Amino acid sequence: MKLATFEDSSGTTRPGVVDGDVILPLDVPDMRSLFEMGDAGLALAAAAEGQGIPLAEVRIRAPIIPKKFFHTAGNYKEHEEESKRVDWSHEIAPWIVFFQNVDAIIGTDDPIVYPDHLTKELDYELELAVVIKKSGKHFTSEEAKDFIGGYVIFNDVTARDIQREEMRSGVFSFCKAIDTFCPLGPWIVTPDEIGDPQNLRVELRVNGELRQESNTKRMWLTIPEIIAHYSPLGYSAGDVVSTGTVAGVAAFRPDAQDYYLRAGDLIECEIENIGVLRNPVISWEEAYGEPAPRVAS
Repeated sequence: MKLATFEDSSGTTRPGVVDGDVILPLDVPDMRSLFEMGDAGLALAAAAEGQGIPLAEVRIRAPIIPKKFFHTAGNYKEHEEESKRVDWSHEIAPWIVFFQNVDAIIGTDDPIVYPDHLTKELDYELELAVVIKKSGKHFTSEEAKDFIGGYVIFNDVTARDIQREEMRSGVFSFCKAIDTFCPLGPWIVTPDEIGDPQNLRVELRVNGELRQESNTKRMWLTIPEIIAHYSPLGYSAGDVVSTGTVAGVAAFRPDAQDYYLRAGDLIECEIENIGVLRNPVISWEEAYGEPAPRVAS
């Protein structure tokens, strides 16, 4: 199934099941509530029927706003290798984890607002993310598959100049958590329609130009290993776990300034068997109709 959150012509937002070119509404308040219902929620979605609403008549929103968003970094060796070519300030290594700001989540076709008063080095990071099916803690990688409710595309938008400053203290978060820096979507695809999640083609394009291209089989750590490793922190149904980005980010190119994002760019993140997460980049003034605020020095 493809589980989406949509806004209809009346402005009402609710979850539904994508069935071809229509969406079948579900009688639950939001997607997190659906996952909190456990197997009964997924059974409700699987049983959805009716004429449906044409996708052309609705606006697809971010599929879920989780209680917690577990952020994985450093899970592709190719990403570490490219960082060494440009002498990046810190080592890229597995088991880097932090929490994402869920208020920064946007959906497909929503704009990423470029805060050029904060950063001059706006970058992209394509990732596969996992939606947690049920609450739980302290479990093994062998048990982790029972906690996977679906898969979704995530673009880990990052302000690299801010990141370098943050990493002087060995941590980073602000650089990735700024408003609109967390595109997620376009929908959640349940495991039965994914095939092997460790063998999915992934690619990111900017204005049609291929920037990132890889396969999830190149992960350092498997998805069950990641999910089990974080389980001592405790999961709630509907939580989201990212799995790291692949090679090809702007920051790790020798000519990085030519590849950083600019207002007017269009980013397309595509993962096999899921779809395309598409987001334009717009200026602060286009978003808010006024100049950006001053930043305290």
